[in-house]
Amino acid sequence: MLTVLLWVVPVVMTATTAWRLPSLWTPDVLHRHLWMCCAGFAAALWCRVPPVKEALDSSAVTDLSALLKYAFSLAAILAGLKYIIGVYGEAGPSRHVAVSTWVSRTAHRLAITWLGLLVVLFFSVVDRSEPSVDFTADHAGQWGAGVFLTIAYTYLAAGSGVACFQWWRAGRRAEYRSLRLGLILMSAAMLIYAVYPAVRIITVWAPASASDVTMRTVADTVTLTVAFLWAAGAAIPCTVVLTDRWTVWRMHRKLYPLWADLTQQFPHLILGPAGARHREALRVWGPLSLRLDQRVHEIADGIEKLRRFTTPQLLPCAQWLTENDLDPDPAAEAHWIATALDNARAGRAAASSARALPAKPLSDTRAEAYWLTLVTDVYAQVTPDAVRALHDRAGRPGTEADFTSVPVAATL
Repeated sequence: MLTVLLWVVPVVMTATTAWRLPSLWTPDVLHRHLWMCCAGFAAALWCRVPPVKEALDSSAVTDLSALLKYAFSLAAILAGLKYIIGVYGEAGPSRHVAVSTWVSRTAHRLAITWLGLLVVLFFSVVDRSEPSVDFTADHAGQWGAGVFLTIAYTYLAAGSGVACFQWWRAGRRAEYRSLRLGLILMSAAMLIYAVYPAVRIITVWAPASASDVTMRTVADTVTLTVAFLWAAGAAIPCTVVLTDRWTVWRMHRKLYPLWADLTQQFPHLILGPAGARHREALRVWGPLSLRLDQRVHEIADGIEKLRRFTTPQLLPCAQWLTENDLDPDPAAEAHWIATALDNARAGRAAASSARALPAKPLSDTRAEAYWLTLVTDVYAQVTPDAVRALHDRAGRPGTEADFTSVPVAATL
């Protein structure tokens, strides 16, 4: 099971890194730092995958996987600190923000020195005559490796401790439950990553009685636990975002039948002709939320223009026809639209506009989009018989002659 996880977790982290890759081309510095944090952890995890570790350790540089693992972990921690400080802003009146900012700046200033010192110690005083199963356990009791690992783990533990404290504070005050849970899980991961190095430093200077394989298993288990908690914490808010985007995409797609019929009848509502459903689904010209907003506004404009193609009796008749439906209000509006569109196609316009549809307590565009999806669901099922029944009961707004007598500008 552990072997499987040693593959699965790095693959998941790599997929997360690839998914966030567009962050590198955005002006948002915070997203770039978060991507670098993901990339650093993913690279460090790959150094523990058995085939990768074997290949690195059997290269010209013995135990290269250990050096790269600490270097990538350093990069991840530094990027994480930058991300945290960026979220909080520059040091302000809060003491913990000021301290964290100082720690982050100090860590970044010393990063090159720290890495250079590790490289020098790794190639000069660490005994690397043979590849190790577990670097820390195999070099336990050796002063050179002890100095090397003490410096490495102290630096990583300090950065993880600051990240743990800041994420915990941010999690307590997060507005959304998903963000709160995500930050708490990431804080728990950093807590383990802060405590575990202290334990490893002790086992280097005072070797444990456990075998190298046992220590390696413990090390892999702790690393995978940290990676799982961190990935889960980062994924939970992202999952909420993805769910929200999926909802917006579905609403945008479900509105197509009504939008297409209205824009076909009133082509001046849009800049170009409406395409087929699949072409419109693949047409990307801006953020999805903006595309949904525009589609809602275009539908609303089209419905407003339909008031010139109805009679005052049409809405009450539509309400009477749909009073036994499960959701009569959107059903009545859908039948009203279908009948008015039939009049518009036949060129039957009234001398003046009928009253507007009843106002609805919709707080924003998203709520209006949801309402229109309910209307569209019924609209797509309105039969010609239902339209004829409404014509017979509510009457038609006029004849072709009546329509041509109305100035063109008044119908637009």
